Amino acid sequence: MIDLEKFAADKIEQFRRNRDLHKKILACVLIALLGLAGKFIYDLVPRHYDLSLSGGSMLGNRHHLAKILSDEAQTNNLSLKIVPTDGALDALEKVDAGKLDLAFIQSGLDTSFPNVRHVATISPELIHFLVKPNIKGIEDIRGKTVNMGEPEGAERILAKQILDISGLRDGENYVETNYSERDLIGMRPERLPDVIVLVSYTPSDVAEFLVKERGYDLLEMSFPPSLAIRLGWVADATILGYMYSIVPPVPTRDIHVVGVNLHLVANKNIDARSVAKVIETLYGTRVTSRFGHNLSDSTIMLQAGYPVSEGTELYLAQKEPLLTQAAIDKIKTLAGLIMTLVSTLAIAIKWYTAPHEPSEPPESETPQTDPSDSAHSIEENAAPSNPSASPAQGAESPPAKPKSDSEPKKEKSHGAALVDSVGNLAYQVDKLNRG
Repeated sequence: MIDLEKFAADKIEQFRRNRDLHKKILACVLIALLGLAGKFIYDLVPRHYDLSLSGGSMLGNRHHLAKILSDEAQTNNLSLKIVPTDGALDALEKVDAGKLDLAFIQSGLDTSFPNVRHVATISPELIHFLVKPNIKGIEDIRGKTVNMGEPEGAERILAKQILDISGLRDGENYVETNYSERDLIGMRPERLPDVIVLVSYTPSDVAEFLVKERGYDLLEMSFPPSLAIRLGWVADATILGYMYSIVPPVPTRDIHVVGVNLHLVANKNIDARSVAKVIETLYGTRVTSRFGHNLSDSTIMLQAGYPVSEGTELYLAQKEPLLTQAAIDKIKTLAGLIMTLVSTLAIAIKWYTAPHEPSEPPESETPQTDPSDSAHSIEENAAPSNPSASPAQGAESPPAKPKSDSEPKKEKSHGAALVDSVGNLAYQVDKLNRG
């Protein structure tokens, strides 16, 4: 049967004598340490990121938010180039194709874009149903023209879902038009649609123009809570009374409308550190104060149906407390590992620097005798036995020293101690991994 301790000690001894192998291992360790130091230095060097961002139409509040974010990002080593798009679907297609880095979009849109990642969620935008004075309720929309924005815009998708649930079908109960906000502002009053759907924070500049200059009113949606059960992206929201006009009041009181969360999405290949900087800037106090709406990272993980960006995970990891109970347990285990490693190195150094001791020759089975002792023994055998001999004639030999029952134990060899230390080190590493 193989003696594992002796086998390990022999292998360690062979390794000790192989000087070329020592040099190769030392060179590999130095290269690894230099590479690790280089990575740390690279991470510490401040970098500037150039990204592109879309807020949709230039007349909307999303574009205004994107402009504020671009201005404030300059103080955080970021350059954000604002790129207008023809609606949220157009922005999603460009982000998915890598032609655009970041975009603000609404919930409730198609999520079949494999290269799009969720970055952050912002407070809900409000869906405005702006109507001409003769429309008092949603049932009065039958037979009217309804403008749902550009064909690639989020307004069209969201408005159609709401009207479909309300029992109104395009081509049967209303006629859809797709004028842009710029078209609506430049259109003659008599050509304007009966209903105009806008998705925006309040106050909306376009909504205010249509109310004050074109005589539109706001239609209340009294069913957002029940609609939220059917559509996961719906939130109950409120437009305050007198928001768009005081005389005459529009609306005359606080009204319920459908809210939809606004999301920031990014291409999956963007550097995670740049995305974390964008989030840090977005939820900063300066952006909130300039935009006029509360932007809190408490809702950052309200997803739009896309996988979470690595930059979002990095941002959340940076906000976690430095010392948690799990971290403290890790530190304790790591301390034990370090102590074991130090003791193992100390034993290895002592064993490595100790002079090599040649093995002792095997003892002969037949003990060697001194010639003088042999002669003395012969004389004793030749002399006659005299039991009455006086003590003076022959001195009694001293009594033999009794043999100890237990021989002194051999000290454990440096090789065996090193093997034990390596075993303890492996145990500590395994404990750290499982912890």
